[in-house]
Amino acid sequence: MKLQRLPRALSAGACVALFVRLAAAADAPAATADADSDRRLVRNGVVVQFSARPVEKQARELMEGDIADVRFRISDEASGQPVRGVVPGAWMDMAHVMENRAGSDQKSCKDKVSLYLKGVVGMRPMLDLNSYFVVLMNNDASISVVDPLVTMGGVTSTFATTLLKRPGADWARHDNTRQLFVTMPKAGEVAVIETDNFKVTGNVAAGKDPVRIALQPDQRYLWIGNNAAEAKDSGVTVIDTASLKPAGFIATGAGHHEIAFTADSRHAFVSNRQDGTVSVIDVARRSKLKDIRTGTMPLSLDYSTLSRRLYVADGKDGVVTVIDTEKLAVAARVTAKPGLGPLKVTPDGRFALVVNTAENRVHVLDTASNALVQEVPIPAQPYQITYSKTFAFVRALGSERVSMINLSSLGKGKTATVQSFAAGATPPSMAGNLVIADSVAAAANEGTVFVVNPADGSTYYYMEGMNAPSSNYRVHGSSPRAVTVVDRSLKEVEPGVYAGRVRMPVPGKYDVAFMLNGPKLLHCFSMEAKANPLVARTLEPLAVEFDQRSRKAAAGAPLALRFKLIDPATRLAKAGIKDARVLYYLAPGRGRSEAPVKEIGDGVYEARVQLAQPGAYYVHVGVPSLDMGYGKLPYFTLMATPAAATRSAVPGKG
Repeated sequence: MKLQRLPRALSAGACVALFVRLAAAADAPAATADADSDRRLVRNGVVVQFSARPVEKQARELMEGDIADVRFRISDEASGQPVRGVVPGAWMDMAHVMENRAGSDQKSCKDKVSLYLKGVVGMRPMLDLNSYFVVLMNNDASISVVDPLVTMGGVTSTFATTLLKRPGADWARHDNTRQLFVTMPKAGEVAVIETDNFKVTGNVAAGKDPVRIALQPDQRYLWIGNNAAEAKDSGVTVIDTASLKPAGFIATGAGHHEIAFTADSRHAFVSNRQDGTVSVIDVARRSKLKDIRTGTMPLSLDYSTLSRRLYVADGKDGVVTVIDTEKLAVAARVTAKPGLGPLKVTPDGRFALVVNTAENRVHVLDTASNALVQEVPIPAQPYQITYSKTFAFVRALGSERVSMINLSSLGKGKTATVQSFAAGATPPSMAGNLVIADSVAAAANEGTVFVVNPADGSTYYYMEGMNAPSSNYRVHGSSPRAVTVVDRSLKEVEPGVYAGRVRMPVPGKYDVAFMLNGPKLLHCFSMEAKANPLVARTLEPLAVEFDQRSRKAAAGAPLALRFKLIDPATRLAKAGIKDARVLYYLAPGRGRSEAPVKEIGDGVYEARVQLAQPGAYYVHVGVPSLDMGYGKLPYFTLMATPAAATRSAVPGKG
């Protein structure tokens, strides 16, 4: 993957400001004396209460495999009032403190956070509650995942590549279960991807030619549009998100299908392009109630939570049909011009924007009056709309430029404010086949978007208010067609309560590093995830725990790297291993060296390594007698800095 420079300071919630402020907080003294438990911290006039509970079964202990609701309740010590509008940072990693001296855990915590903030490849926690991932749907049967926070040699790092059975067409995120669903028309299936590790965990049968996919508001069912040639197979397949099994198929009519829902998930609406109708479906019964004729060729539809009405754009007739979702009948027909394409309601439900590809404009419909109030010129065949909080981003087939309509300038009697920026130098139409998934995605923080240009194979990072994208990166061998963002960051879910959800990957004790800038706080809470008896596992004969104080070393100087070898069944140190060895190399794979290992007592082992050059190093432990080759045990990462800047954290014995 060839990468252009991407700003490292991208973070959910505060972008550049987060890491500037958190880096400053990392220099603050680690909080120790004022913490009266592993779950409560009182320091510098604020109280921080930490909790982690399973989302689905609140009554029992947290176990591996559970989705945990992680919360930090921040309040003023004197008044008890919630502290609002702050930007906390949080990371979760396995607790590997080898000595239990007073304060050693907090020192290790501070060292870890300093490494996380550097954004170096390999130097990352097991769970990051500040980040987001940029996910790219490629033209081949693959998905690329980019972590904009982690860098290698100053450029953005690819986090993962996910292989699909066949190329994808559309996708939908289920944030509660941390899953991404991808339709694969040629496979007749939907791929289920865990967004914790971006691995495909299953493929669900989804009928013939599944294309459009939508998750209903209460996230109970997934709906997939089947663009089958035969009428009996053309409609929607419904998948139960709990069991990940098909829950039914409903034949609705011929042609491509778009899908929308009422806010209460009571009704689903499915357009039938060739039949000129919209089917109304009772979600609870998963049965069709009626068909509503909307014109010759309904191309798109969307629902407004403000007006509680459905808006259907007809490409051939040039009419927007307004459907009353209580009466399930046509409430109005608004005449525009033929050539209408995608229609999307603004995030506040106040307006519906519909592109007119033939007329090179965007029509603005007021959902309160059901009247067209503006026409916004957009050159070169506009074909797609995506929203951020403040702008509508409009892509055009015949131009590399992305138009931005300021949402605050919409309304009767106003002149819409339009800006544009170039995402590459080649128009999307030069790419050939396009997918229906969006090619623009708003990042986790306000004011940042990612734009895919399928014609040049690049993804562009743009910050609102700039004249041009600030960076781009490219996937060689594949060309991205669509982009979405998977958010991992903490959100203020109620006054003073900052929450996020993570899936507990393994059992054991965790350090939960918490950082705040105002006032400056850095503290590691503790928690544990119990082993889940329902999780099938085959225990390896060995586990490893590294001494975290060995994270930093001076380039060219000897380092005594220490670690424990653990019996996974008993969780006790395993003594007497004679043939352990260490492999270490400079990222991404240069200068491989091996070092012998000796036991220094109580199942603690030591290897003398020498990191010749500054940079990030990977360390692997192998034990041939136990069939544990390099790569079977979790690796460790080291940072070697110029000798003048750093001393070895664990000096070698003479």
